[in-house]
Amino acid sequence: MKDVQNERDYRNIPIDKVGIKNLRYPIKVLDRRNGYQHTVAAINMYVDLPHRHKGTHMSRFVEILNQYRLELSLRKINEILVAMKSHLKAASAHIEIRFPYFIEKKAPVSEAVGLMDYTCAIRGSSDPQGQIDLVSEVVVPISSVCPCSKEISECGAHNQRGEVCLQVRFRKFIWIEDMIALVESTASSQVYSVLKRVDEKSVTETAYQNPKFVEDIVRDIAAALMADDNITWFSVGAENFESIHNHSAYAHITSDRR
Repeated sequence: MKDVQNERDYRNIPIDKVGIKNLRYPIKVLDRRNGYQHTVAAINMYVDLPHRHKGTHMSRFVEILNQYRLELSLRKINEILVAMKSHLKAASAHIEIRFPYFIEKKAPVSEAVGLMDYTCAIRGSSDPQGQIDLVSEVVVPISSVCPCSKEISECGAHNQRGEVCLQVRFRKFIWIEDMIALVESTASSQVYSVLKRVDEKSVTETAYQNPKFVEDIVRDIAAALMADDNITWFSVGAENFESIHNHSAYAHITSDRR
């Protein structure tokens, strides 16, 4: 059969990234408590395309994934990137894996158990020289109390739920749980899936006693990461979904320590 993808293109324009996007696929990721956790990811896979080629072979991306179906984890990203470059005759390759990750979490007083879900991602790329770049990402819900509101009010202070996106590059493997714990430790209060009345009291009072601006949150996270020799680069952004404004508050810090 005629292979149109292999025909020559005469426009003389190379393509930086071409491939498949938002493929839903079952994966397993490392879980510090249980060994592995099975989840469903949205996966993007791309390679570069030289100017002379009309198209890439889209089916080969899925075929490569199928080869790693039982071992699609951070430890296999390097192999997958190499396979993508080999099978698609590409100079560079990229993969993005975004998935929900679940952690069993106890309420602070009653210790009622519930599952918290966090959006996580792994991004990997291999350049023409074969250098591998890996980035781990977590998106963590938090709660914050406004320090200014607390200072100027006779009673109470406005509070809101927020979200922190933390991305890191590292020398040695870093657990998803550790990234999440770092973010939660910098918030006015953590967010829980199950709370009894005694827990609501505790969470509310804890947050009120620990007011934080978004600036405070990103700086506290940055300070902890700067003290960690395992982290070579990080990006941290905090967004508060303001309860008294029709907009969000946002702060962001990026640091390259390589």
